[in-house]
Order: sequence, then C-alpha cells, then structure tokens
Amino acid sequence: MPLVLNLIYVATLIVLSPVIAFRMVRSGKYRDGLWEKFSGDAPNRMGEGPCLWFHAVSVGEVLLLRPLVREMARRRPNWEIVISTTTPTGLAVARRTFPELITFYAPFDFSWATRRAMARVRPTVLALVELELWPNLIRAAKRSGANVAVINARLSERSHRGYRRIRGPLGPTLHRIDAVAAQDEDYARRFVDLGVPVDRVSVTGSVKFDGLESDRNNAKTRKLRTELGLTAADLIFVAGSTMDGEEEAALAAYRAARRDHPRLRLVLVPRHAERFEAVARWLESEGETVVRRSEGPASPPPPSGSAPVVLIDTLGELGAVWGLADVAFVGGSLLPGRGGQNMMEPAAYGASVMFGPHTANFRETVAQLLARDAARRVAGAGELAARLREDLDEPEKAAARGEAGRRFVLAQHGASGRTLHELDRLVESSHAQKSA
Repeated sequence: MPLVLNLIYVATLIVLSPVIAFRMVRSGKYRDGLWEKFSGDAPNRMGEGPCLWFHAVSVGEVLLLRPLVREMARRRPNWEIVISTTTPTGLAVARRTFPELITFYAPFDFSWATRRAMARVRPTVLALVELELWPNLIRAAKRSGANVAVINARLSERSHRGYRRIRGPLGPTLHRIDAVAAQDEDYARRFVDLGVPVDRVSVTGSVKFDGLESDRNNAKTRKLRTELGLTAADLIFVAGSTMDGEEEAALAAYRAARRDHPRLRLVLVPRHAERFEAVARWLESEGETVVRRSEGPASPPPPSGSAPVVLIDTLGELGAVWGLADVAFVGGSLLPGRGGQNMMEPAAYGASVMFGPHTANFRETVAQLLARDAARRVAGAGELAARLREDLDEPEKAAARGEAGRRFVLAQHGASGRTLHELDRLVESSHAQKSA
C-alpha cells in the first residue's frame, strides 16, 4: 500500500508540475518548507515524556487549538505539545500564537517522509484536526507505537460522498484511527458509515466554540478600535474572510447605506494574504481613502471629512476585528466554490450576522443559527445592501438577532474538556500497551 500511494503521489506531482512550477516562480508559492515536507525533516524532540502532535492544516485549524493547548497546559503541564501545519501562513500564525511550542511543516504523505518525521517527533498521540486522513502518516504513527485521533472532526455531505467512493482502499486507514471526536451527531454517523468502528467515535462538540471571544471589551479589540481610528460613535460594518468579488459587494452595500448613516465605517478583511495588495489598489482606484492595518495606528477622520475604508492586511487578527462589528458579513459564501467561513466568531460577539447562499462547509451551523433567527442568509450583492440598510434602520431588531446568536454560542462551550478526555484516554492506552 505505501508503495502504491507513493506512485500515485508522484504521478499527481508530475501532472501538476507545470502549474506548481509556474506558481513557485511567479509568487514563491509552495517553495517555503519544500525540503522539510519532502524529506520529513521535522524537529528532533529531545524529551521522553508523553507528547501530543497536533496537525492543523492551515490558519483556521491552528487558531482553534488555542483553548485545547491552554487547557492541556493547565491539566497536564508535563506533557509536550508539538504542532505541524501545511501552509506558510499557517506556520507563521502557529509560531506567533504558540511561541513556546515546537511548530513545523508537516511531511508530505510519502512513506519515507512520514516515517522519518515520526521517528524524530516520537509522539504518544497524533491528533489530526478536523479531517486530515493521510494514509501514510497514519500508518507511520501506528507503526511507531502512537495512537491516532481525529479531533474536532467534521465530515461534510460532499466529503462523505467522495470518501464513500474510495471506502475500500481507505478502509485500512480508517481502522487505524483510535478515536474520532466529532463536532456533532451527523458527522459522527458519517465516520461510522465510512467504516470507523462505532465504539471509537464520540460526539464532543466543536472546539471552535470554546475558543471564541464574546467580550467586545477585550484588550485586543479595544486596541484595534483605537489604532484603526474608530470611535464609539461609529457604526461598524465588517466584511471578513472575503474572497475575490465579495469586496465589491461589501463596498457597494456600504456606499448605499452611508447616504442615510454617515457614521458608518467599513472594515474589510480579505481571506488570503496574497490578495492584500490587490485589494488596497482596487479600493484606491475606486476613489476610497484606505487605512491599512499594516501601516500602524490611524487617526479618526475629521467629522466633516470622508471616512476611509479600513483594510486589515495582517494575519491572525480577524477574531478581534469581529468584536468591532455592529453588522458582520462572513465571506467565502456569496459566490460558489468556497463553502463559507466560520460565522460563529461574529455571532459570539452579538453582531448581526449575514452570509451568502454558499455555506456547505458550515451547513449544520447555518441551520442552527437560522432556526434561532440569529443570522440572515443573503442571495447576492443586492440583498446584502438591502439587509445592511435594514439593520441600520432597525437597530433593535438587529441587536436582538445578534443576542440570539451570542446565547447560542455560549451554550455550546465545553468541547475542549471533552476532547482532552479522549486524548487522556489514548495516552493512557499507549502507556498500557508499552508496559504490557
């Protein structure tokens, strides 16, 4: 099986090599950490105690580890934690968020790379965040004596259908998984349907809820408000995690609403760092004055002056930016192909939350929010503008919707503790196996 997978991966790389080479030359994409990924050159862990290796594919998965790492440090201060990720932005955020931990690029799923990385890290438990079913990595973990868990596990209907088609070849990998800590009952049932033994699957809830800030007066949000030149009298419309095409919709909605609400301010947070510069240039070409977060503190605009658009062109601050929002639009949802982004962060602050029709990645969350009248789905740019005006014209209704979302989020807390209980059990099981 490892040899077959290696051949499949090599063939895929050969087919995609022209595209990969073009992007490497043009933007430097895929270049960073290439040797570490290909060779499995992970850090050589020196300790001999229990070790949890969390693999988080990118920024979102890295950030949701914050409550888990915090709680683990409190409960098990003698356990080592290491974090791997796949993307340069993910690694940058991991190093900034967890400066005290070992952080590194995960190996490509070649047998030699996963085997070498596993020998260097020597984890007690390999914990894959959300859904990272890499067969050679899981196989190398089990052969090294580690237990394997999928934590905060989610399996969308689309992914479930795809995995069902390869359920036969994927079977050995699924049977090597020792625990699946699923976000909800639907995800748990889908893992069982794929072949994970039912006694290894539990519902622990979503760790994202535990990591959500709900206090608008937190230090990071207060600092942002001051440094971005925003005042307490401003009404703030945050469009976050936006993709190409969504900034245009947000700007059009903002411009239309400002006619009746001159204190309205727009804060844009593009999803991908490589688009920061292009979005800034586009805003300027549209005649907007732009305050860029990367350029340092800004001053409040004069009362009679045209308020600038705020562009957050830094990484890892969106969670605090949502705390500024009176009205929040969650991107990756207005146009097809992305499946939406995490709408629970602005909901936790009590913002009036909106998102587009394309939210397949958060289907259950969307259903829960809509059922509680705690968010609104908009069909397109025109409806986004209309709903923004409604929220500003009827602030009591918008506030009630936001409070419903906040209550829902706060009621979900506790997933971190339940997830750590599963990891505790796997560490104990590993020690028992080694002692036998």
